[in-house]
Amino acid sequence: MSERDSYQAGTPNWIDIGTPDPDATANFYSQLFGWQVDDPSPDPSYGGYRMARRNGRSVAGIGPAQAEGTPWWTTYVSVDDADATAKAVREAGGQVNAEPFEIGTFGKMAVFADPGGAQFSVWQPIEDIGAGVVNEHGALTWNELHTRDVARARDFYRKVFGWYSQDVDMGLGFVYTMVKLTEDPEDQGVAGIMPMGEDQGDREHLDPDLARIGGLLPEHWKVYFAVDDTDAAVARATELGAKVIMPADTMPGVGRMAALAGPHGEEIMIIANEQPAQSES
Repeated sequence: MSERDSYQAGTPNWIDIGTPDPDATANFYSQLFGWQVDDPSPDPSYGGYRMARRNGRSVAGIGPAQAEGTPWWTTYVSVDDADATAKAVREAGGQVNAEPFEIGTFGKMAVFADPGGAQFSVWQPIEDIGAGVVNEHGALTWNELHTRDVARARDFYRKVFGWYSQDVDMGLGFVYTMVKLTEDPEDQGVAGIMPMGEDQGDREHLDPDLARIGGLLPEHWKVYFAVDDTDAAVARATELGAKVIMPADTMPGVGRMAALAGPHGEEIMIIANEQPAQSES
């Protein structure tokens, strides 16, 4: 089931991006994923934020950049109490970058960073649950933390969201960490954790400013979009001006994926899943 009317607390439930040119961003993703993007609200309190939809159901948000530098797609996690989550973040060694605040009557959000510096947000639903559709072409399908200290990350997110962790041997000495809401071995998980090498991240093609700090990519959350055909999506994205970071490749049992750099250098992960990824919890 791809349409969503609720999310269990601890499940990633929304994504958005702030860019220096929201109109260009909306145009690019509309042509790539078939999004219908709303006009920004005339209410100045919403800061020019606009909703992207597929078949009338929300999939993502686009707004003006809040800081200089290359934009990132932001992962939001559904919570029952944003204020309690902010307290848990502090107690677990994370940082509160934006205290919980209400967005009209839609919900309450906050912005955090984990001990490794990876930024993420939370969404406490009131009238709006977050994404109304997942696992379909152009919609959220997976969220993945890239960190240089997996053990530290596992401990932090367990304290904040109650996540359980399960290591999956992918072969050739590579271990992937699935995070789940329960210890049930049948629980398909809500997100993943990927180890980064100490020297990983020479992404000057994403952000020239990184070259001035040694070219190291910071710890971060990745957002994966589902596509019907990875190779066709890569071809269409390059027609629209995107750059290929990682050519399409198939991971058995997972799907065929690729990484792109969008119109403002933002990383776009796409995957044609062999099975639905984003939890149906």
